[in-house]
Amino acid sequence: MSTEILSADKSHSRGRAVWHVVRHYLEMVVAMLVGMVVLGPVWNLVWPGWSAVTEVHVLGMATNMAIGMAAWMAFRKHSRIAIVEMSAAMYVPFLVLLVPYWAGAVSAGVVFTGGHLLMLPAMAVPMVWRRHEYAH
Repeated sequence: MSTEILSADKSHSRGRAVWHVVRHYLEMVVAMLVGMVVLGPVWNLVWPGWSAVTEVHVLGMATNMAIGMAAWMAFRKHSRIAIVEMSAAMYVPFLVLLVPYWAGAVSAGVVFTGGHLLMLPAMAVPMVWRRHEYAH
């Protein structure tokens, strides 16, 4: 084979791997949203007014998203450690932002919005760390 063909094959393989990682990322975002939509009403039945307490609300939302994502990752046969890492990515941004919230430095809205926004790059970290798992 010529080096051009080998180079093209490598480029194609790399492109496919990148697409698989992006697809997995998008699937997990959808699974998070499904978790919030499906499990949010359950919280309302079990604990009416749960969303009135900022800490409970954001950690409940993180739990809903983690359950949705973990279920999808288990269905896709990801390793347990990958599921744990990705679930942690749902909580860490909120936990980090709760500290300045408790100190009175940021509002509940900043915790809520910032936690969701920071969650997206937080998800990328384990995906880069274990890219071989997400590239298939």
